[in-house]
Amino acid sequence: MHGKSTDTAETTGLRRFCVAPMMDWTDRHCRYFLRLISKHAYLYTEMVTTGAILHGDTERLLQFHPAEHPLALQLGGSDPRELAAGARIAAGYGYDEINLNVGCPSDRVQTGRFGACLMAEPALVAACVAAMGEATPLPVTIKNRIGIDDHDSYEFLLQFIDTVAAAGCRTFIIHARKAWLHGLSPKENRAIPPLHYDVVYRLKQDLPHLEIILNGGITDLNAALQHVQKVDGVMLGRAAYHNPYLLAEVDSRMFGSHQPPSDRHQVVERLLPYAAQELAKGARLHHITRHILGLFQGVPGARAWRRYLSEHSHDETAGIEVIQLAAALVRPMP
Repeated sequence: MHGKSTDTAETTGLRRFCVAPMMDWTDRHCRYFLRLISKHAYLYTEMVTTGAILHGDTERLLQFHPAEHPLALQLGGSDPRELAAGARIAAGYGYDEINLNVGCPSDRVQTGRFGACLMAEPALVAACVAAMGEATPLPVTIKNRIGIDDHDSYEFLLQFIDTVAAAGCRTFIIHARKAWLHGLSPKENRAIPPLHYDVVYRLKQDLPHLEIILNGGITDLNAALQHVQKVDGVMLGRAAYHNPYLLAEVDSRMFGSHQPPSDRHQVVERLLPYAAQELAKGARLHHITRHILGLFQGVPGARAWRRYLSEHSHDETAGIEVIQLAAALVRPMP
């Protein structure tokens, strides 16, 4: 669970391809599974609030498998002292990066005064970054939108980035949509505000000394490769979760690896020992299998795989044989 990063986390361009932090989805079981498919994709945790770290079950929230590196912890909060304390604790667990959420538009996040609403307070975000930077040697990064509500001019975005960069942040992961803080649900905020990739491209042109990662609406590697001609990296969210095997080509096409990827059935075989260990610790099988339903997407037998897992994983006594029997319903590709 603790441990130092692999050499892939210490090379330049390590954020060339990232999997987004997604609440209720990118937990440690999901991340371990994704790591079986790609060695180099940069992974992010679900957002964890500073209050949960400082006053909750820290071990449960922050533990992870060493194989998950490179791995960033996404924090939610707006109090510099609490964020510094949370970052210090996270560094002790061996994360490779601390990321501050300045992009989530949900009501419950705004109530806690963090997420996208913080874009209206760049000086506060800068103070948070500075405090975290003093508390830990880890890189402190920001995930933000291109604007909020009627604050959607390029000048507004540029001032936000400049202010936060001056506090020591050099990596910005930018969702190329603005967020409406009132009137749209989080789901609607992922689809209704139009994408403006050109704004993020322009930001990289104007601020070449910063690392700019593009997020929003990217669904395949062909599009990702087009974007990295203009920015330093890309971040995929739901596309990577629902069709995880698209990560199989990430190492070769995005990072130049010559090692052939595991096929889908090999991924299943490599997951079984992990699943057995987690079950022995008290995990329920569906905590793991809910993340692997999309593994065979687009392959004959995918529906039978999903149905078998969904129908049999929730039993209290379900073991790894459920995964094996589900995989047997899908013929290996010739």
